[in-house]
Amino acid sequence: MNRYPLWKYLILLVALVLGLVYALPNVFGEAPAVQVSSAKATLKLDEATATRVAGVLKDAGIAADFVQFEGNSVRARFTDTDTQIRAKDAITKALNPDPADPSYIVALNLLSRSPTWLSAMRALPMYLGLDLRGGVHFLMQVDMKSALTKKAEALTGDVRTLLRDKNLRHAGINRDGNNVEVRFRDEATQTSARNVLSDALPDLTWTAGGSGSELFVRGVLKPQAALKVQEAAVKQNITTLHNRVNELGVAEPVIQQQGIDRVVVQLPGVQDTAKAKDIIGRTATLELRMVDESPEAAAAASGSGPVPFGTERYTVRGGSPIIVKRQVILTGDSLTDAQAGFDGQSHEPAVHLTVDAKGARIMRDVSRENIGKRMAILLFEKGKGEVVTAPAIRGELGARFQISGAMTTTEASDVALLLRAGSLAAPMEIIEERTIGPSLGAENIAKGFNSVLYGFIAIAVFMSAYYLLFGVFSTLALAFNLLLLTAVLSMLQATLTLPGFAAIALTLGMAIDANVLINERVREELRNGAAPQTAINLGYERAFATILDSNITTLIAGLALLAFGSGPVRGFAVVHCLGILTSMFSAVMFSRGLVNLWYGRKKKLKSVSIGQVWKPAAAAGAAAPSARR
Repeated sequence: MNRYPLWKYLILLVALVLGLVYALPNVFGEAPAVQVSSAKATLKLDEATATRVAGVLKDAGIAADFVQFEGNSVRARFTDTDTQIRAKDAITKALNPDPADPSYIVALNLLSRSPTWLSAMRALPMYLGLDLRGGVHFLMQVDMKSALTKKAEALTGDVRTLLRDKNLRHAGINRDGNNVEVRFRDEATQTSARNVLSDALPDLTWTAGGSGSELFVRGVLKPQAALKVQEAAVKQNITTLHNRVNELGVAEPVIQQQGIDRVVVQLPGVQDTAKAKDIIGRTATLELRMVDESPEAAAAASGSGPVPFGTERYTVRGGSPIIVKRQVILTGDSLTDAQAGFDGQSHEPAVHLTVDAKGARIMRDVSRENIGKRMAILLFEKGKGEVVTAPAIRGELGARFQISGAMTTTEASDVALLLRAGSLAAPMEIIEERTIGPSLGAENIAKGFNSVLYGFIAIAVFMSAYYLLFGVFSTLALAFNLLLLTAVLSMLQATLTLPGFAAIALTLGMAIDANVLINERVREELRNGAAPQTAINLGYERAFATILDSNITTLIAGLALLAFGSGPVRGFAVVHCLGILTSMFSAVMFSRGLVNLWYGRKKKLKSVSIGQVWKPAAAAGAAAPSARR
């Protein structure tokens, strides 16, 4: 009746072992480290960079716990802060011989002290949020007016190109805010132009007006099109910010949209507000220029001759020099989209580019005259320019063309990302700024941990005093629940914040509630005269429906917070929902496993240790005692 089959005990044992392994990294704390990341959009790190960093440390006589390449950066962990600072100086000197033009960002960071065998099993600690680790919080507002103005300017160029291609003469094109107005001298041209523009530019609502020789067609940006432009601007800005904050060595930055036009940026562990502002507010520009392939340019590229007049010397992504003409063919303002894909004929990785009407006209004229020649795509950041790629022109180009040849799918995705998100789609202004010091974060961690610890101790004392051995079983189940919750959060690499600590404390109270229901149900069965083994079995079975209903209703509320909340509310909801799921497993299955293990083997069980069971006076004298204190 009260015996588990072996496979259930094996499940509990596996859950216990996994919980211990994946919760263990949170015990070790953090150690000082140095993180090396790219300072240039065209420079990508790999395993060779990690080998180079390890060699630099070895030559400097600095011992590191490990040096590893992970994600887009190289990280080296050390035993103390003095070694960390010496390592930073040695790595900076070796990787950035020219301080005025650094190729790498060498930043101080913190890494988990957990052993390498745990890291090899992907057993990593939870990330700590801004309120626990300290750092910088920015609330930024996107200038939507600039985004719409930029779109209107692009549409004005599209209108001019369309009318020229259709040979429709106009008396002038003006932009009034986000509206485009085209003037005409005769009604026939006005009608033809309105039909052409309505078909080609559906994002605008075109209306005709005026009289005599003062006729016009006015295009007003549709509300849904304006909303689409604003959403695209915010998304591109978020993507660009993600690329930039990687240089700060932030383990788990929070960059998310808030409302229609605001972006929250949280950088845990960063205390240098000025540096964070500098990197977040950086501007990047894109330029297309022709490559100088003359003999003089080839000599200049090899270093055996001067750079020809009207050209500049740059380096390609791989590091080789290239001579590029000063004349700018096209800027990034004309680029509307860049996506990685494949060549339709050779099926090799390619980058598909889309430009506006003005850019399409320029690309057609330039490409028609330079077939077979190379065109360089340059990215400028902080006044420093580098060539992302320099493909050869194979044919006449238009509004949509592609870059292909000698690149992998990963490189194609990287190039598309650089071209698409090299600069902000619209200006952003910091409207709120907060800095949380590491000492305050440490104090918040201590307070959060103590709240969970004291809550657990209070619950354990009450349960053990009121329910005796069943209370001890409930306390062990509660500890198992806390272990599972910590392990799951660590496995998911969730970010723990102060509201997350509150959710853990709340989960403790809700999880023990299930055991209270079970214990009281067992008492009720004993009070009704059931035998101890029968009372245990009926108590668990009949309490399960109530436990399930209460947890489902609470889970629904948690899922609503998860779906519609943001920031701290969302962090609370994640821990809350996971805590409900783990409590269902621990309160019912684990606690019953302990009870079955203790009482299930006793065939002639006369009493159970579950505290005082009250009975009516008449029945108490006739019935044998079935519970004891």
